[in-house]
Amino acid sequence: MRQQYRAEGLGETGLAATPVEQFARWFRQAATDGGLFEPNAMVVSTADAEGRPSSRTVLLKHFDERGFVFYTNYGSRKARDLAANPHVSLLFPWHPMARQVIVTGTAARTGRDETAAYFRTRPHGSQLGAWASTQSAVVGSRAELDAAYAELAARYPEGEQVPVPPHWGGFRVVPRTVEFWQGRENRLHDRLRYVAAGDGGGWRVERLGP
Repeated sequence: MRQQYRAEGLGETGLAATPVEQFARWFRQAATDGGLFEPNAMVVSTADAEGRPSSRTVLLKHFDERGFVFYTNYGSRKARDLAANPHVSLLFPWHPMARQVIVTGTAARTGRDETAAYFRTRPHGSQLGAWASTQSAVVGSRAELDAAYAELAARYPEGEQVPVPPHWGGFRVVPRTVEFWQGRENRLHDRLRYVAAGDGGGWRVERLGP
């Protein structure tokens, strides 16, 4: 179960000025010819106040120079972790391309206006699902969950506006480091990491050993 990577390398020459620009380049390639089912799927890793880690797959919904945004129930385990410890890691596992992107930074809630604007773009069923699910809480049965959804579907039929749940919204991860990992032959992978200057003076790039 060992693959020999033979992809073209990643060098410092031609690298984008900022990690978000470089991420946009790779993301476009992943979305168009990467052979990926959901290129915006990322593993979000958090730790609680005692340092106990947890990870889950979440969909990236927006990114720009301010950071990387995802949405969740604010009662979920990840949201509770982030309330106690805002440090977070994001991993984009683009295995068919022999690529990974790893973001480390801090997370903060998005504003309610931004959350509401995104919520309105969700399919009607997904809007209802945000209300029906008490994410990360113990559920008695699937039937219980389906009944909660059915009740909401009757209250807010297709075409009727669903209110934005007060317990649901976004997190924006402001990056401190962003690593671009490209698989190479003989496990001599290319790893280039952008590190934010503490004084807001831009980014430096460093090469890491594979």
